[in-house]
Amino acid sequence: MRLKIGATEKRLTMTGVLKASLVMAAMAMLAGCSGGDMSDLQQYLRAEKAKPPGRLTPVPEFKSYEIFYYSANELRDPFKALESDAQIVSAPSGGIPGPDLNRHRETLESFPLDTLKFVGHLDMAGEEWAIITSTDGMVHRVKVGNYIGINFGKIVDVTESTLMVEEVVSDGRGGWIEREAALSLTE
Repeated sequence: MRLKIGATEKRLTMTGVLKASLVMAAMAMLAGCSGGDMSDLQQYLRAEKAKPPGRLTPVPEFKSYEIFYYSANELRDPFKALESDAQIVSAPSGGIPGPDLNRHRETLESFPLDTLKFVGHLDMAGEEWAIITSTDGMVHRVKVGNYIGINFGKIVDVTESTLMVEEVVSDGRGGWIEREAALSLTE
């Protein structure tokens, strides 16, 4: 005799078999965890419990903060623009006229002064010349009256060891100031 099982009954039987095999596997794993020799673990726990308790470092003491009272309420707010031209006029200024911005700029005015090197000195027909190298690898010959550097620097003196420059820079308040700079001979 043969017993025919429909598709739904067959599926239910397969699901039951899968469930039973999973349960059996879980029981086998649990059986592996039980029993066995745990004396080394118990010995370790006893040794750890027998040790004296450690000392904790004390909590550091924090300094109390000083209270700062802001007392400049009557002064001008530094984050706001000046309110009138009177404040601009009263600001100290170098008092020199600004550089001639319409003048044709020379080649060495496109390099910062600290990137230029004074590498030589020439005395030709009573005129003192300085030999300058720029960062682009070019060699330039300059004399008193030439302009050099990005701050409108004018060469005022050339000696065998020093090139003196007078720069015109902004004073930060709308005016201009002069400052001296020098290049020393490098070897």
